[in-house]
Amino acid sequence: MVTTSVARNKLQLLRSEKLAKLAWLVHAFSTRHGGTSRRYGGSALNLGFTQHDSRAAVERNRELFLKELGVANGRRNWPLVSLRQIHSDLIHRVDRMPEQLLAGDGLVTDTPGLVLAVQTADCLPIILADHKRRAVGVFHAGWRGTVKRIVEKGVGEMRKHFGSDPRNLVAAIGPGVQGCCYDVGEEVRTKFEMQFAYAGSLFREVKESDPVREKYPLLFLTARAPGHSELPVKLFLDLVEANRRQLLDAGVLAKNIDTAAPCTACHTELLFSFRAEKGETGRLMGAAGIRLE
Repeated sequence: MVTTSVARNKLQLLRSEKLAKLAWLVHAFSTRHGGTSRRYGGSALNLGFTQHDSRAAVERNRELFLKELGVANGRRNWPLVSLRQIHSDLIHRVDRMPEQLLAGDGLVTDTPGLVLAVQTADCLPIILADHKRRAVGVFHAGWRGTVKRIVEKGVGEMRKHFGSDPRNLVAAIGPGVQGCCYDVGEEVRTKFEMQFAYAGSLFREVKESDPVREKYPLLFLTARAPGHSELPVKLFLDLVEANRRQLLDAGVLAKNIDTAAPCTACHTELLFSFRAEKGETGRLMGAAGIRLE
């Protein structure tokens, strides 16, 4: 991923180096910097209508985002097509601005002049672009959408609607919580194991450390073999790898998949993270569109 700016108070966008090679494609992943929201640290580029922020600030932030994206010049502003996201596998094909907000977690189009966008704050924003057919898709993949194979089905939708060959697709998995920080419950692993033969490789177990226990082990002796009570184990899910595997299974070439985006929970100085900021945070956007001729 490359950023268009480095100054903290300037609007910054992240772009995939692989997608940036497609001259007909407009795309970006937003960061938290360069907006008008006073919440979330001040000058925040919150792009979601959250309960903590004003609608006017979000609308202004979206204007700034689209301007930086290069699709709002005062003469003809591209419509921003987003979703009421419901952690589903529902994907909509659009060729114009919908009359009502669509419910789902994926959008695809081959119509120039539209900006398709998903909102995230730890879940993954994923962009797919067909460099032969000039078609694009954006998808919102949390663990629930990933279990439902949202991005794998996204490839299928692009094949169905646009005749896309998966080998011609370029994919970018944007900023989201990664395996270093994404601790989940055992029920999540169970759901993945029911769907994917490779589920075991997506999870990492870490035994929690306890300095007091390590210094005074005799205090924690129990009658159970081997003589000590067990420390709790934390379970971490690699959501990026889970979606990369789905793309591979759908026929996308490994060399065409960009997974270089940073972890939201590790980099709250740059990105919003619902988990790291305990629920009071803004929303990022992953957006893409097809340039007008």
